[in-house]
Amino acid sequence: MSAVASPIILQDRRLSPAQVPPTVVESLDAMERERLVAKIKRLLVEQDATLVAHYYTAPELQELADATGGYVSDSLDMARFGAESKASTLVVAGVRFMGETAKILNPEKRVLMPDLQAECSLDLGCPADEFAAFCDQHPDRTVVVYANTSAAVKARSDWVVTSGIALELISHLAERGDKLIWAPDRHLGAYIQRETGADMLLWGAACVVHEAFKADGLRKLRAEHPDAKVLVHPESPLDVIAQADVVGSTTAIVEAARKLSAKKFIVATDNGLFHKMKQIAPDKEFLEAPVAGKGATCVSCAHCPWMAMNGLRNLARVLETGANEIQIDEAIRARAAVPIRRLLEFAKQRKRVVLGNNDA
Repeated sequence: MSAVASPIILQDRRLSPAQVPPTVVESLDAMERERLVAKIKRLLVEQDATLVAHYYTAPELQELADATGGYVSDSLDMARFGAESKASTLVVAGVRFMGETAKILNPEKRVLMPDLQAECSLDLGCPADEFAAFCDQHPDRTVVVYANTSAAVKARSDWVVTSGIALELISHLAERGDKLIWAPDRHLGAYIQRETGADMLLWGAACVVHEAFKADGLRKLRAEHPDAKVLVHPESPLDVIAQADVVGSTTAIVEAARKLSAKKFIVATDNGLFHKMKQIAPDKEFLEAPVAGKGATCVSCAHCPWMAMNGLRNLARVLETGANEIQIDEAIRARAAVPIRRLLEFAKQRKRVVLGNNDA
C-alpha cells in the first residue's frame, strides 16, 4: 500500500555531536591479543559462560564468539540464542539495550556486558519517562517500538518489532484500523509509513550511524561503480533508501551479499558488518556508502562509537570480576517481555522466523 499522507514526526530527539562519544577502537599488539584470547577462553569455561556478539562489534570479538561455541548475530537473535544456551552466564558484546533484551528473555541467567556505558543513540533519544507521558496523551493509539529501546520503553509498548518484520506487522495493524505511535527511529518509521500508509506518529530519534549516509555522495559513488548493487539498512534517510537495490535488516543485507550474483556492493550500514559479509562472500567487494556530501558531519563515520567500546580487555575484566551485570526491575522486565512474546506469536502465525532473521 502506498502512503496517502506524510508521517507526523514529533519533537526532534536526535543527539547533538557533543552527546556522541568519539569512536575509539581498541589497539592491541599480537602478543597481548593472543594472551587475552587464551584468558577469555579459559574464563568462559570456568564461569559457565557463553559469548554472544553483535555483527557491529570488532572482528576479534566475533571470531572469539564463533570459536568458543557462542554466537554472532542481531540483538533479538542473540537473546534467542541465550535462551537456548545451557550456560548460566551470558556475556553480551554489543550495546546496553541488547544486554537488557537478553535479560528480559532470560531472567534466570546472569547477563554481563564488557561496558555498561555502551549506549545507543536511538535508546538515548527515547527517555522512558518522556515517552510514557507522550503515550498517555494518546491513549487511542497502539504503541509500537523498535528493538533498539530500553527495557522501560519496551514495557510501555504494545508491540516490539525488528526491521525484518516491521513492514508486515505495521500493515497488519493498519488493516485492522489501528492508529499508531512509532518509536524511536524517525527514518525507519518514515520508511514504514511510506510503504504501508499507516496512521503513525513518529518519535524523533535517529541512529547516528545510519543518519550520516548522504544521498548525493551515494549518487556519485554509484556513478563511479555502475556495476555495484546498493544495500541499505532502513534506519537510513529516505533519499538514501530510494537508491537501494535491497533495503533490509543486517541479516537481510548479509543474505543479499551472499545470494546476489553481483561481485561489488555499496553498503549503507555500520562497517562492522563488513567482517561477516567478507566471511560469507570472500570473492566479492564491499564499499562503504559515503558519509561525505551535502550536510555531512561524520559524527560516527559509519561505525557506532558505543559498539567500539567493546573489546578484549574489558571482556576479560568482566569475566574475571563479574562486574557490569545487567539488572532490570522484575516488574519492568515482566511487562517488557509481553510485547516481545506478542511479536514472536505473530511471527509464528505468519510462519516467519524473527529470532534468527531480524535486525537491530
